Amino acid sequence: MKGLRLTIASLIAGAALFTLPVTAAEKPVDLNALLSQIKADSLTESQLNKEREARFLADKNEQANLLAKAKADLAAETAKGDQLKASFDANDKQLTELTETLRQRSGNMGEMFGVVRQFAGEFKGIFNASPMRVEHPDQAPLLAKLADSKELPSSQELEAFWTTILSRMVDAGKVSQIPATVVYGEGSQADKTVTQIGEFNTVADGKYLNFVPETGKFEELSRQPDSKMTSLIADFEKGGAGLEPIYVDPSRGVILSLLVQSPTLAERIDQGGVVGYVILALGAVGLLIALFCGARLSLIGGAMRKQMKSDAIIKGNPLGEMLTAYQGHKGDNIEDLESKLDEVILRNVPTLEKGVGIIKLIASVAPLLGLLGTVVGMIATFQAITLFGTGDPKLMAGGISEALVTTMQGLVVAVPMLFLYTVVQTQSRRLIQVLEEQSAGFVARYQESLHAAKAAA
Repeated sequence: MKGLRLTIASLIAGAALFTLPVTAAEKPVDLNALLSQIKADSLTESQLNKEREARFLADKNEQANLLAKAKADLAAETAKGDQLKASFDANDKQLTELTETLRQRSGNMGEMFGVVRQFAGEFKGIFNASPMRVEHPDQAPLLAKLADSKELPSSQELEAFWTTILSRMVDAGKVSQIPATVVYGEGSQADKTVTQIGEFNTVADGKYLNFVPETGKFEELSRQPDSKMTSLIADFEKGGAGLEPIYVDPSRGVILSLLVQSPTLAERIDQGGVVGYVILALGAVGLLIALFCGARLSLIGGAMRKQMKSDAIIKGNPLGEMLTAYQGHKGDNIEDLESKLDEVILRNVPTLEKGVGIIKLIASVAPLLGLLGTVVGMIATFQAITLFGTGDPKLMAGGISEALVTTMQGLVVAVPMLFLYTVVQTQSRRLIQVLEEQSAGFVARYQESLHAAKAAA
């Protein structure tokens, strides 16, 4: 209190000093007026200080009350915390005792509960991935409860679980038609009646479907199997009185799903790139040349066979030209006749062998082009490995597969071309051999005629 009074006195003195300039500015008439004015200001300041002191005391009392209330609340909360801790300890002790009692009373039931929960969890995963859940959606909550429960299942739940397993076994061996949502490749969907073939496949509108567990819907395969497989679906869906055959995927749709990733013949050819198309173009050109040469040699051979059966000269074939040369040079000596016949053979050999060399060239170049495409593809594969590493085996397998396509294309072109070359060359050589044999026959016949003329002379 003493210190408070000193502070108030100091404030009063400061106020008096602060008011001196103001009163001096008013220029009092005399010292008495100045003294009166100072006394009046002092009284005013004293009143203000008393008011301030009263406010300070009120604030101090309020703070004291708040502090007392906070201490009381702290004490109450501390007591409540002690009470809750004691209650928690008691509950924990009771829980431990009850758990031990449960363990003792359950006995073998605890082991059975673990087996049920484990099997229910495995069965739940299989059931959720199976299209059977569309037909039996009411079985999913029971399986989820048994798989996630921490309590012993009741006898009713165990019986329901057993019934679910039996129904699943029965459904796996029958064909049923169920309403479901079918999603098509362009994103549209429609509610249809699908035919479920046990646990294996689902078909609708003559096409195979694939079940998507995430959405619980069926998706139409973007690429269907061969027509010989899909042609049986329509009759199977009608469900006649007798037995209807149908192809079933034993992997439960995995193989059918992989059909989407398997490239078609056109896609496989496109994987060969520019080199592959060049190889196929050469193969087409070689095939046309081989067919043209074979047809031309067949026509020439037919004309030569007709000429061999006739003594009259048939124009438009090498044997006819040879017969014309023979008849036109009968009076010459034998050497001149042989030279004339050899000239006819040499003039017709290029015609008979025309195009055969090109077929052989294509048969030789096609494998080399295939090897070139493989080398280019392997270079691209190694560049991809350099950029992305070897973490993804599919990247390397896909690149190597595409690189080997050109080798396959080269062999596919080379093997038939080599076969066609052999056929055409054999046909050409046979015709040339016929000409040589006929030429030798003409010379021998002419020589015999000369010997007969000498003998007659």
